[in-house]
Amino acid sequence: MENQPSKDPMHGITLKIIVEQLESYYGFDTLAELINIKCFKSNPSVKSSLTFLRKTDWARKKVEELYIKTLPKF
Repeated sequence: MENQPSKDPMHGITLKIIVEQLESYYGFDTLAELINIKCFKSNPSVKSSLTFLRKTDWARKKVEELYIKTLPKF
């Protein structure tokens, strides 16, 4: 079997990269409007968001879904 690139858009992408790119593109204010989670609303930072998202599967899934929808815009 040959090494073919993965068709999974999330392959090799870390949660940190996802949060940094979304924050850079949208900013935390817009992220808080798009995904209603406290880590984007109250004193937001990449570090605090990563801490929350690593512990909270439903929130991480929403962030990953937004990332996939936003990929063509990056």
